[in-house]
Amino acid sequence: MSYSTLAVVGCFTYPSTSTTNPNPKVSNSTLRRKEFISLLKNCKDANQILPIHAKIIRTGHDQDPFILFELLRLSSSLSSVNYASTIFQQVHNPNVFLYTALIDGFVLVGSYSDGIRLYYQMIDRLIVPDKYVITSVLKACGSLFALREGKEVHCQALKLGLSSNRSITMKLIEFYGKCGEFDNARKVFDKMKERDVVASTIMINCLLDHGLVEQAVQVFDRVRVKDTVCWTAMIDGLVRNGEMNMALEMFREMQKDNVRPNEVTIVCVLSACSQLGALELGRWVHSYIGKHHRIELNHFVGGALINMYSRCGDMDEAERVFAMMKERNVITYNLMISGLAMHGKSIEAVEIFRGMINQGILPTGVTFVAVLNACSHAGLVDLGFEMFQSMSKDYGIPPQIEHYGCIVDLLGRVGRLKEAYNFIQNMEIAPDHVMLGALLSACKIHGNLELGEQVARNLMNHGAVDSGTYILLSNVYASSGKWKEAAQIRAKMKEVGILKEPGCSSIEVNNEIHEFLLGDLRHPQKGKIYKKLEELNQVLKEAGHTPATDVVLHDIEDWEKEQALAIHSERIAICYGLISTKPCTTIRVVKNLRVCDDCHSMIKLIAKITGRKIVVRDRKRFHHFENGKCSCGDYW
Repeated sequence: MSYSTLAVVGCFTYPSTSTTNPNPKVSNSTLRRKEFISLLKNCKDANQILPIHAKIIRTGHDQDPFILFELLRLSSSLSSVNYASTIFQQVHNPNVFLYTALIDGFVLVGSYSDGIRLYYQMIDRLIVPDKYVITSVLKACGSLFALREGKEVHCQALKLGLSSNRSITMKLIEFYGKCGEFDNARKVFDKMKERDVVASTIMINCLLDHGLVEQAVQVFDRVRVKDTVCWTAMIDGLVRNGEMNMALEMFREMQKDNVRPNEVTIVCVLSACSQLGALELGRWVHSYIGKHHRIELNHFVGGALINMYSRCGDMDEAERVFAMMKERNVITYNLMISGLAMHGKSIEAVEIFRGMINQGILPTGVTFVAVLNACSHAGLVDLGFEMFQSMSKDYGIPPQIEHYGCIVDLLGRVGRLKEAYNFIQNMEIAPDHVMLGALLSACKIHGNLELGEQVARNLMNHGAVDSGTYILLSNVYASSGKWKEAAQIRAKMKEVGILKEPGCSSIEVNNEIHEFLLGDLRHPQKGKIYKKLEELNQVLKEAGHTPATDVVLHDIEDWEKEQALAIHSERIAICYGLISTKPCTTIRVVKNLRVCDDCHSMIKLIAKITGRKIVVRDRKRFHHFENGKCSCGDYW
């Protein structure tokens, strides 16, 4: 529908509510109206509306615009927009206010297309829109990415002389920004007489939603006085775009600017800390929460703290936060269970799950992913199947691809490869490349190359494979000495334009994150780092460590394989930790890929020789190295 031409008619004017009218019927009607509106405003749920509405109809007030407006507004706010829509259909002559109330209701529940459709109906009935309804329908257009309809609404605002209205201007910037029309968004933004922090924040949010970090920073830098919301929008957007270091630096700048963070800021910063493994900064944020009583340890903040501590390697502190929380919901429990699973505390994870059930909190699909992962990390096959079956049997949760994947991973880890393969064959849904990749990895670990090649063929035919899958396929062939096939897989990977994800390890020292790649030479202290690496290699040789050159799956000489192993990113990060931190302190490293067998055995020896505890978080889980042993029990 379109409305390029519009006959301008007068807006509805509410009748006078003056009590000086000598007509007793009018006076009585006004009193009734006030009574009904008062009753409606006191309603707390939708069921309380019904008897009041019945009384409104019986007393003949069902066409009173004031009462109808309150009915529509209240029904929509109490999630009864269908009831509101039914009421609206019975109105003889709806005015712009009643249209606005119902359009607001549709927008509130996410029925954006219904809201836009109702706006067009209003225009077709020659009812002139005001600033409130235009603001509401622009929000619907932005949320639905309805560019054509939104532009028509913009034209309508221009015709009516409403485009300079502040609330409409804000919504226009947001609408064009959400639709990716940044030239138009910028034009509206630039025409504002006062481009204040609110308008700038809207522009920043839209740019960051589309990954335009540089442009967002430029707008942010031009804001003279930045408030908490503006800072938070910038930090949150950087986190969402994977710019964790920049987000933390922005938070430090916010502190220097003496702007107090709010609850949302804190959660965004904790999210960045958790992904980077920035434990010390995370601890500082936790202490900040303790000092500023405005920020409560609720589900939102408490969950973020549990997630941060568990992902930064301090599960003991995560458990303390969990114990301190007065109220816990299913999300809090899910974070706790998955955290314990990552740290190899599988039995404790299952106990937390059972405690949650005893508290009367119903699990979700995410809960069962966490519990099944816990079973997988400890090889608890029988318990894993018991949990898997109870999902649908006891809680009516149908298994999704993630739950099936956990069972395949569980069977693969314990070497029950054919059983895992048969499980995949009998699933009700098709396997994805992640599940097949987990089985292929298990085939490589347990040396079942025949089944591995069969799974590899299935994977290649699957279509949606990532760099990790290609590398895994290549490694399976290489581990059996099939160098030609391994080279073909890597050539295929290059042909389709998929780049291998480089191994990267990070370590936090003095509140700064230091990142290292394979054989990295960029660090200012590279000389000291590699000197320490040489010293360690010598000490390890004297201690009897023999490099596991079989994990280097390239057709090269053994001495070249030893050199390749020696410069893995986690070793460089650990060496930097040894020269940069005090003796006896824990070294914490985050790696984006799985720790290889040789690095795993080497780190156990380093921990024993140096008397340090070394915590490494890889793609799958945590490894706590201490006294020559690892928390995973060499099972990962």
